[in-house]
Amino acid sequence: MDVSMLLEYLWVLVVLIGLEGILAADNAVVMAVMVKHLPKDQQKKALFYGLFGAFAFRFIALFLITFLVNVWQIQAIGAAYLLFLAINYLVKKYMGSEKEKTVKEGKGSSFWVTVLKVEIADIAFAIDSMLAAVVLAVTLKPTGWFQVGGIDGGQFLVMFLGGLIGVIIMRFAATSFVSLLAKYPGLETAAFLIVGWVGVKLAVMVLAHPSLAVLDAHFPESIEWKLTFWVVLILIAVSGYVTSKRRAVLQSNKS
Repeated sequence: MDVSMLLEYLWVLVVLIGLEGILAADNAVVMAVMVKHLPKDQQKKALFYGLFGAFAFRFIALFLITFLVNVWQIQAIGAAYLLFLAINYLVKKYMGSEKEKTVKEGKGSSFWVTVLKVEIADIAFAIDSMLAAVVLAVTLKPTGWFQVGGIDGGQFLVMFLGGLIGVIIMRFAATSFVSLLAKYPGLETAAFLIVGWVGVKLAVMVLAHPSLAVLDAHFPESIEWKLTFWVVLILIAVSGYVTSKRRAVLQSNKS
Protein backbone atom coordinates (compact mmCIF):
# COMPACT_ATOMS: atom_id res chain seq x y z
CA MET A 1 0.00 0.00 0.00
CA ASP A 2 1.54 3.31 -1.09
CA VAL A 3 1.38 6.55 0.93
CA SER A 4 -1.47 8.11 -1.07
CA MET A 5 -3.59 4.97 -0.68
CA LEU A 6 -2.80 4.78 3.04
CA LEU A 7 -3.84 8.43 3.50
CA GLU A 8 -7.07 7.74 1.62
CA TYR A 9 -7.86 4.82 3.92
CA LEU A 10 -7.03 6.88 7.02
CA TRP A 11 -9.19 9.75 5.80
CA VAL A 12 -12.21 7.47 5.22
CA LEU A 13 -11.67 5.93 8.67
CA VAL A 14 -11.68 9.41 10.27
CA VAL A 15 -14.86 10.35 8.37
CA LEU A 16 -16.48 7.06 9.40
CA ILE A 17 -15.58 7.59 13.06
CA GLY A 18 -17.06 11.09 12.88
CA LEU A 19 -20.22 9.71 11.28
CA GLU A 20 -20.47 6.99 13.92
CA GLY A 21 -20.06 9.67 16.60
CA ILE A 22 -22.95 11.68 15.17
CA LEU A 23 -25.16 8.60 14.90
CA ALA A 24 -24.16 7.63 18.45
CA ALA A 25 -25.69 10.84 19.82
CA ASP A 26 -29.31 9.81 19.28
CA ASN A 27 -28.47 6.15 19.98
CA ALA A 28 -27.02 7.14 23.35
CA VAL A 29 -30.20 8.98 24.35
CA VAL A 30 -32.21 5.80 23.80
CA MET A 31 -29.71 3.71 25.79
CA ALA A 32 -29.70 6.24 28.65
CA VAL A 33 -33.50 6.25 28.90
CA MET A 34 -33.64 2.44 28.88
CA VAL A 35 -31.23 1.98 31.82
CA LYS A 36 -32.29 5.04 33.83
CA HIS A 37 -34.58 3.10 36.19
CA LEU A 38 -31.80 0.73 37.31
CA PRO A 39 -29.54 1.36 40.34
CA LYS A 40 -26.44 3.35 39.44
CA ASP A 41 -24.03 0.38 39.54
CA GLN A 42 -26.38 -1.72 37.38
CA GLN A 43 -26.74 1.10 34.83
CA LYS A 44 -23.05 0.84 33.98
CA LYS A 45 -23.22 -2.97 33.87
CA ALA A 46 -26.22 -2.93 31.52
CA LEU A 47 -24.42 -0.56 29.16
CA PHE A 48 -21.24 -2.63 29.46
CA TYR A 49 -23.01 -5.88 28.52
CA GLY A 50 -24.83 -4.01 25.79
CA LEU A 51 -21.44 -2.93 24.40
CA PHE A 52 -20.35 -6.54 23.89
CA GLY A 53 -23.66 -7.52 22.34
CA ALA A 54 -23.53 -4.52 20.03
CA PHE A 55 -19.97 -5.35 19.00
CA ALA A 56 -20.88 -8.99 18.27
CA PHE A 57 -23.90 -8.02 16.18
CA ARG A 58 -22.00 -5.45 14.14
CA PHE A 59 -19.21 -7.93 13.48
CA ILE A 60 -21.73 -10.50 12.21
CA ALA A 61 -23.51 -7.76 10.24
CA LEU A 62 -20.32 -7.11 8.29
CA PHE A 63 -20.57 -10.64 6.87
CA LEU A 64 -24.31 -10.44 6.28
CA ILE A 65 -24.49 -6.85 5.04
CA THR A 66 -25.64 -7.75 1.53
CA PHE A 67 -28.55 -9.61 3.11
CA LEU A 68 -29.35 -6.90 5.67
CA VAL A 69 -29.55 -4.24 2.97
CA ASN A 70 -32.77 -5.81 1.73
CA VAL A 71 -34.37 -6.66 5.08
CA TRP A 72 -36.55 -3.58 5.53
CA GLN A 73 -38.66 -5.54 8.03
CA ILE A 74 -35.85 -5.27 10.62
CA GLN A 75 -35.84 -1.49 10.32
CA ALA A 76 -39.65 -1.49 10.48
CA ILE A 77 -39.59 -3.45 13.76
CA GLY A 78 -36.97 -1.05 15.14
CA ALA A 79 -39.05 1.99 14.14
CA ALA A 80 -42.22 0.54 15.69
CA TYR A 81 -40.36 -0.34 18.88
CA LEU A 82 -38.91 3.15 19.36
CA LEU A 83 -42.24 4.83 18.57
CA PHE A 84 -43.94 2.53 21.08
CA LEU A 85 -41.41 3.49 23.78
CA ALA A 86 -42.04 7.21 23.22
CA ILE A 87 -45.84 7.04 22.92
CA ASN A 88 -46.20 4.65 25.85
CA TYR A 89 -44.14 6.96 28.09
CA LEU A 90 -46.00 10.13 27.06
CA VAL A 91 -49.45 8.54 27.44
CA LYS A 92 -48.65 7.19 30.91
CA LYS A 93 -47.02 10.42 32.06
CA TYR A 94 -49.61 12.91 30.82
CA MET A 95 -52.81 10.85 30.60
CA GLY A 96 -52.39 8.27 33.37
CA SER A 97 -53.70 8.67 36.91
CA GLU A 98 -51.43 9.86 39.71
CA LYS A 99 -51.37 6.30 41.10
CA GLU A 100 -50.20 4.90 37.75
CA LYS A 101 -47.49 7.57 37.54
CA THR A 102 -46.24 6.70 41.02
CA VAL A 103 -46.12 2.99 40.20
CA LYS A 104 -44.34 3.71 36.92
CA GLU A 105 -41.70 5.87 38.61
CA GLY A 106 -40.99 3.21 41.22
CA LYS A 107 -40.94 0.20 38.94
CA GLY A 108 -38.99 -0.73 35.84
CA SER A 109 -37.79 -3.74 33.90
CA SER A 110 -35.38 -6.18 35.54
CA PHE A 111 -31.67 -5.97 34.84
CA TRP A 112 -31.48 -8.66 32.15
CA VAL A 113 -34.72 -7.54 30.49
CA THR A 114 -33.19 -4.06 30.30
CA VAL A 115 -30.01 -5.48 28.76
CA LEU A 116 -32.18 -7.26 26.17
CA LYS A 117 -33.99 -4.01 25.35
CA VAL A 118 -30.66 -2.24 24.91
CA GLU A 119 -29.56 -4.99 22.51
CA ILE A 120 -32.78 -4.77 20.45
CA ALA A 121 -32.45 -1.00 20.16
CA ASP A 122 -28.80 -1.27 19.12
CA ILE A 123 -29.64 -3.81 16.42
CA ALA A 124 -32.07 -1.30 14.93
CA PHE A 125 -29.41 1.41 15.04
CA ALA A 126 -26.60 -0.86 13.85
CA ILE A 127 -28.20 -1.42 10.45
CA ASP A 128 -28.19 2.31 9.75
CA SER A 129 -24.57 2.83 10.78
CA MET A 130 -23.26 -0.36 9.17
CA LEU A 131 -24.85 0.52 5.84
CA ALA A 132 -23.18 3.94 6.06
CA ALA A 133 -19.86 2.19 6.76
CA VAL A 134 -20.24 -0.05 3.71
CA VAL A 135 -21.10 2.86 1.44
CA LEU A 136 -17.93 4.68 2.52
CA ALA A 137 -15.62 1.66 2.52
CA VAL A 138 -16.51 0.36 -0.93
CA THR A 139 -15.41 3.67 -2.44
CA LEU A 140 -11.83 2.78 -1.45
CA LYS A 141 -9.45 1.07 -3.84
CA PRO A 142 -9.18 -2.66 -2.94
CA THR A 143 -5.90 -3.60 -1.25
CA GLY A 144 -5.89 -7.18 -2.51
CA TRP A 145 -4.66 -8.41 0.87
CA PHE A 146 -7.44 -10.95 1.45
CA GLN A 147 -11.18 -11.37 1.03
CA VAL A 148 -13.87 -11.50 3.71
CA GLY A 149 -16.95 -12.79 1.98
CA GLY A 150 -17.33 -10.51 -1.00
CA ILE A 151 -15.49 -7.59 0.61
CA ASP A 152 -11.81 -6.66 0.20
CA GLY A 153 -9.79 -7.17 3.37
CA GLY A 154 -8.69 -3.52 3.60
CA GLN A 155 -12.24 -2.28 3.15
CA PHE A 156 -13.43 -4.77 5.78
CA LEU A 157 -10.85 -3.53 8.31
CA VAL A 158 -11.99 0.08 7.81
CA MET A 159 -15.63 -0.94 8.42
CA PHE A 160 -14.65 -3.08 11.40
CA LEU A 161 -12.57 -0.36 13.11
CA GLY A 162 -15.16 2.33 12.38
CA GLY A 163 -17.96 0.18 13.80
CA LEU A 164 -15.95 -0.79 16.89
CA ILE A 165 -15.03 2.81 17.70
CA GLY A 166 -18.65 3.85 17.07
CA VAL A 167 -19.92 1.34 19.65
CA ILE A 168 -17.39 2.58 22.22
CA ILE A 169 -18.40 6.21 21.58
CA MET A 170 -22.06 5.24 22.05
CA ARG A 171 -21.31 3.43 25.32
CA PHE A 172 -19.58 6.43 26.94
CA ALA A 173 -22.03 8.93 25.47
CA ALA A 174 -24.88 6.91 27.01
CA THR A 175 -23.19 7.05 30.43
CA SER A 176 -22.98 10.85 30.14
CA PHE A 177 -26.66 11.07 29.22
CA VAL A 178 -27.60 8.91 32.23
CA SER A 179 -25.80 11.38 34.53
CA LEU A 180 -27.50 14.32 32.81
CA LEU A 181 -30.94 12.74 33.24
CA ALA A 182 -30.19 12.18 36.93
CA LYS A 183 -29.24 15.84 37.36
CA TYR A 184 -32.18 17.18 35.35
CA PRO A 185 -35.14 14.73 35.66
CA GLY A 186 -37.27 16.99 33.48
CA LEU A 187 -35.08 16.03 30.52
CA GLU A 188 -36.69 12.59 30.50
CA THR A 189 -39.67 13.83 28.48
CA ALA A 190 -37.37 15.45 25.93
CA ALA A 191 -35.35 12.23 25.80
CA PHE A 192 -38.44 10.19 24.98
CA LEU A 193 -39.47 12.72 22.36
CA ILE A 194 -36.04 12.23 20.77
CA VAL A 195 -36.53 8.46 20.96
CA GLY A 196 -39.81 8.87 19.06
CA TRP A 197 -38.20 11.19 16.53
CA VAL A 198 -35.45 8.64 15.88
CA GLY A 199 -38.25 6.11 15.37
CA VAL A 200 -39.69 8.43 12.73
CA LYS A 201 -36.26 8.52 11.09
CA LEU A 202 -36.19 4.72 10.85
CA ALA A 203 -39.79 4.72 9.58
CA VAL A 204 -38.80 7.11 6.78
CA MET A 205 -36.01 4.72 5.77
CA VAL A 206 -38.52 1.86 5.68
CA LEU A 207 -41.06 3.80 3.59
CA ALA A 208 -38.29 4.73 1.14
CA HIS A 209 -37.14 1.12 0.70
CA PRO A 210 -37.49 -0.08 -2.92
CA SER A 211 -39.77 -2.91 -1.80
CA LEU A 212 -42.34 -0.40 -0.52
CA ALA A 213 -41.47 2.79 -2.45
CA VAL A 214 -43.98 4.89 -0.49
CA LEU A 215 -41.34 7.65 -0.44
CA ASP A 216 -38.66 8.38 -2.98
CA ALA A 217 -35.67 6.08 -2.50
CA HIS A 218 -33.31 9.06 -2.22
CA PHE A 219 -35.45 11.02 0.26
CA PRO A 220 -33.74 9.68 3.47
CA GLU A 221 -30.38 10.88 2.09
CA SER A 222 -31.67 14.24 0.87
CA ILE A 223 -30.35 17.47 2.37
CA GLU A 224 -33.91 18.61 3.13
CA TRP A 225 -34.75 15.57 5.24
CA LYS A 226 -31.38 15.44 7.03
CA LEU A 227 -31.61 19.15 7.85
CA THR A 228 -35.19 18.73 9.09
CA PHE A 229 -34.23 15.76 11.24
CA TRP A 230 -31.28 17.46 12.94
CA VAL A 231 -33.02 20.81 13.41
CA VAL A 232 -36.01 19.15 15.10
CA LEU A 233 -33.76 16.93 17.22
CA ILE A 234 -31.68 19.90 18.39
CA LEU A 235 -34.81 21.95 19.12
CA ILE A 236 -36.23 19.13 21.26
CA ALA A 237 -32.94 18.75 23.15
CA VAL A 238 -32.43 22.50 23.71
CA SER A 239 -36.04 23.19 24.74
CA GLY A 240 -35.98 20.19 27.08
CA TYR A 241 -32.73 21.33 28.68
CA VAL A 242 -33.91 24.93 29.13
CA THR A 243 -37.28 23.87 30.58
CA SER A 244 -35.69 21.30 32.89
CA LYS A 245 -33.05 23.73 34.14
CA ARG A 246 -35.70 26.37 34.78
CA ARG A 247 -37.74 23.89 36.82
CA ALA A 248 -34.64 22.89 38.80
CA VAL A 249 -33.95 26.54 39.65
CA LEU A 250 -37.58 27.13 40.72
CA GLN A 251 -37.53 24.05 42.95
CA SER A 252 -34.26 25.07 44.56
CA ASN A 253 -35.66 28.57 45.25
CA LYS A 254 -38.77 27.08 46.88
CA SER A 255 -36.68 24.84 49.11
